[in-house]
Amino acid sequence: MPPTLPSPVRAVGGWLLDLADLALPDSCAGCAAPGRALCRGCGSELTGPAHPAWPTPVPDGLPPQWAVADYAGATRAAVLAHKEEGRRALGVPLGAALATAAGAAIGTAAGAAVGTAATPVAPVLLVPAPSRPAAVRARGDDPTRRLARLAAAVLRRAGVPVRVVPALRGGRGLADQAGLDAGSRAANLAGALRVVPGGERLVAGRAVVVVDDVVTTGATLAECARALRAAGAVVVGAATVAATSRRTVPGVSPVVTWD
Repeated sequence: MPPTLPSPVRAVGGWLLDLADLALPDSCAGCAAPGRALCRGCGSELTGPAHPAWPTPVPDGLPPQWAVADYAGATRAAVLAHKEEGRRALGVPLGAALATAAGAAIGTAAGAAVGTAATPVAPVLLVPAPSRPAAVRARGDDPTRRLARLAAAVLRRAGVPVRVVPALRGGRGLADQAGLDAGSRAANLAGALRVVPGGERLVAGRAVVVVDDVVTTGATLAECARALRAAGAVVVGAATVAATSRRTVPGVSPVVTWD
């Protein structure tokens, strides 16, 4: 059985959720109840174990994909408020959920490599999916990169050696993915990403988990994986906070390889 990491990660994630109570008074992004950025009831959607979250259809090159929640209800409201409204306090529970998904990807991949000579050297690299420069300028920062750093902090506190490396950027202009269907997303992203100058030396031969807030068609994560593999990285999985529920295949275990 492959090693799993959800228990310590969830424990640390719960500690961080309690820490959010120390922030200034807020209202819940899910139900608007006063008191905190995400109340315990709405936040419970983000505290479960990670599960395989393959989109349908699965795009070519997509690594094993893990998520904690469905992209619906309070989770959807929290993701959108964090990304579009700049409610940074929501990064605490969202980052903890991303840590749980990334921990599952790392633990399953490590189990698949036990006894082989192909196990990459720790720490595992968390590479955030890049945001469009125009979106970063409009928001004032990169929320996906921020979530990756929060997730890494949770994982390290749980004893999992990880490092965040923002190794990807757009190689050409990209249309906004919102509203595009699966085929249009794939066409928009095909060959669109590349590793930043000098990034090859950081990712070559290293185990990488690609991270993002939500997986919909999987086109973004598949393109991230392609660009990283082209630079010599060993892409062992992908992790997101949530997955679009109508495209999630519950109970399907991913095939894990050190590819």
